[in-house]
Amino acid sequence: MIAVRAFLLAFPALFSVVNPLGMALIFHETTAEFGAASQQKLARLVAFYGALVMLVAAFAGSYVLTFFGISLAALRLAGGAVVAVRAWELLAAPEAYERRKSSQAAAGGQDSVAFYPLTMPLTTGPGTMAVAVALGAERPAAGLGLLGFLAGLALACAAVAVTIWLSFGSAPRLAAWLGPTARQTLSRLAAFLLMCIGVQIMIHGLADVLAGHAGL
Repeated sequence: MIAVRAFLLAFPALFSVVNPLGMALIFHETTAEFGAASQQKLARLVAFYGALVMLVAAFAGSYVLTFFGISLAALRLAGGAVVAVRAWELLAAPEAYERRKSSQAAAGGQDSVAFYPLTMPLTTGPGTMAVAVALGAERPAAGLGLLGFLAGLALACAAVAVTIWLSFGSAPRLAAWLGPTARQTLSRLAAFLLMCIGVQIMIHGLADVLAGHAGL
């Protein structure tokens, strides 16, 4: 079934680049001063906004790229670079990164930071958008196959949003259970995996560029 295949294609790809479990620890450090109740509210808002970002990128991203004359390869290269740079900041100096994000959040208040910086670029940033656009570009031309593909893609975006909500909502309990040392270790591991994902996205973009030149 096309919808099932689309879901099985999209969900692992989006889940891996969003990395809700790893980002939950960073979410906790960024929002710790707001209190548990506010963190739960922010987790719901970030999940909702994240779903919107993924759906818009998947359904309309390719049309936006066409309008501005941007190739999918360029999006992958740029998005992968942004993801890799952000991951390097987390890997090299996670405490400084978290303090900067926390100060941004405190300056903007609770609700105002739900979209920026918590959703964009912290949770569903350029890397997620690049993956979503690439997935949307794989859609069939028309007919029932198109409807099934779009349904599976939408369900995958919704499922990733649910994992964001559950992971971020559980972040305070997870952080308390792990303790400071384990939390820092896992944060660095998540940052390293995120950097690998960014590099992989760039590799896909470079492969697209080379394939295009080879076809000339």
